[in-house]
Amino acid sequence: MCPVTEQPDLSTVVIEYAPHQRCIESKSLKLYLWSFRDAAVFAEQMAVDIAAEVHRTAAPSWVEVHVSQRARGGIETETFARLP
Repeated sequence: MCPVTEQPDLSTVVIEYAPHQRCIESKSLKLYLWSFRDAAVFAEQMAVDIAAEVHRTAAPSWVEVHVSQRARGGIETETFARLP
């Protein structure tokens, strides 16, 4: 949801990571991503938050998150976050 207008935004999230000792369970990931459904957050912050959470919980060698957001008005926002 847009934090300024509180209108819904549609986003596509792609998460890539190199697992070390743990992997992410798909159902847990789905429930985690669902928590962003009603959150008022910019796409840039969402990419950083998701990358930080994956890095903290799964401790991969690296993680990259790509968020593509199609807000109203036809302007598409592409954001990336990569750790470490």
